Amino acid sequence: MAENLTSGIAPADSPVESPLLLIEGLQAEAEGVPILRGIDLRVERGELHAIMGPNGSGKSTLAGVLMGNPSYTVTGGRILFKGEDLTALATDVRAKAGLFLAFQYPEEVPGVPVAQFLRQAVAARRGTEVSVLEVRVQLREWLERLGMEPSFADRHLNDGFSGGEKKRNEILQMALLEPDLAVLDETDSGLDIDGLRTVARGVTEVRRTRLDLGVVLVTHYRRILEELSPDRVHVLVGGRIVESGGPELAGRLEREGYESWRS
Repeated sequence: MAENLTSGIAPADSPVESPLLLIEGLQAEAEGVPILRGIDLRVERGELHAIMGPNGSGKSTLAGVLMGNPSYTVTGGRILFKGEDLTALATDVRAKAGLFLAFQYPEEVPGVPVAQFLRQAVAARRGTEVSVLEVRVQLREWLERLGMEPSFADRHLNDGFSGGEKKRNEILQMALLEPDLAVLDETDSGLDIDGLRTVARGVTEVRRTRLDLGVVLVTHYRRILEELSPDRVHVLVGGRIVESGGPELAGRLEREGYESWRS
């Protein structure tokens, strides 16, 4: 398996039959302030895991650390991806290896059409040149499957997009890049119920195509989980996962809030 990943990834102790993602005792800080205080998480291929927690609990930090955001410093533990240790590796190496992050606040890039950006991103993911025609064909297919207008491909990346369009564009990127693990950082943030359902349908459509795709969904709210049916729900409070369970755990959070876990 290791030979298919970007060089520089050190093998873990035992990559045979390894989970898609294994986080062991992960600790991280930002500007000297500890945020993650020992995260343990295991995600198998094809599973969807939801990370829920109050503001300031470390949810988005976890997403950033998984993708190698240099704003955070890992101070303990490790991240294993398909049996390979990528804890100290750069963001681009992780992306080429098959990790994808959908941002809570996607950046606007005026002057760069969506189709051009996706062609460059797909080429970087594969490590080889990709023809304009190939990307156009894939892009046209996925725009139709996601219920998006064909003209979307010629618009500048997130420039003038509504909140819902930005989030749908993240799902479009996920579809074309074909990652092995997608980390969705509060993809439901700022969406009304119709926008949320549209994004959830997009995630479902990508997962239907890629049955082995693992998803880590960071969210505040239960409502997107009603659309996506997670395999596991984890409660993150104070930089630690304090409880894990099935989808029913999200219902308990809806009723009780986070106070009992804060204590």
